[in-house]
Amino acid sequence: MELRHLRYLLAVAEHANFTRAAEALHVSQPTLSQQIKQLERSLQVQLLDRSGRTVRLTDAGEAYTRYARQALQELAAAERAVQDVQDLSQGALRLAMTPTFTAYLIGPLVAEFHAQHPGITLDIRELTQDRIESQLAADETDLGIAFSGALLPGISGTALFTETLSLVVAAGHPLADRCDPMPVRELENHQLALLSQDFATRRHIDQYLADHRVRPRICIEANSINALVEIVRRTGLATVLPHAITREQPHLRPVPVDPALPSRTVTLLRRDAAYRSSAARAFTALARHWAHDQGYAPA
Repeated sequence: MELRHLRYLLAVAEHANFTRAAEALHVSQPTLSQQIKQLERSLQVQLLDRSGRTVRLTDAGEAYTRYARQALQELAAAERAVQDVQDLSQGALRLAMTPTFTAYLIGPLVAEFHAQHPGITLDIRELTQDRIESQLAADETDLGIAFSGALLPGISGTALFTETLSLVVAAGHPLADRCDPMPVRELENHQLALLSQDFATRRHIDQYLADHRVRPRICIEANSINALVEIVRRTGLATVLPHAITREQPHLRPVPVDPALPSRTVTLLRRDAAYRSSAARAFTALARHWAHDQGYAPA
């Protein structure tokens, strides 16, 4: 058995088709079929059921591929460990975060990290929290920035800071200069533009509204922070955003609400069993120091 046998088997299992798997692997279909048969002969077991319209794993194949995936993940981690240079003159870091953080957190963090370690290559992805956890579990990313709460088995978090949410309006809105907290019930008198329900922030907002039995009119939903900021800046609509975003926008104003909008803990996520590269350790330390220096409330 060789490593290519594992990769070939996993490709066929993923595509459920020899032709598509061969195209993805850039090998010929006969070569792929021959290699899978060699693997089956060496194991003395049938791994694939070829009798139907699609190719599927046998029971033995299902059991074998679980270990094959794990073996390839561990091998990839070993290769990264060999390439890792302790002085951080070179290396790579795969980082994922939920979308709201791209609006205020990732820019200064990456700028500082790159200034300190210009030889480290960063791969940055914007994903929902469930996808971040799934990619961490599959060893497809090294660190994730998301929120505390129930996590997938094998995923742990390091608290960074407490993020607060604000009701936000444009500078010319009638509520822009309000100093006394607005009773939450009055939200029903205002039209809102909110993030779409794909966002963890939106689910947080919906829970707050449900807890206080408030049903404001939601006129617009957007899956982009930048779009939402522009919409609110140019209309009479209100929105709810992390306070850190609001303070970076001179055309927006926070409005106090009673009871206050809930806070949540920003957390740096990692896979428990993952190899912690020098780059990952350095980024973790930088994120914690940066949050402290910015004056964010500690988690």
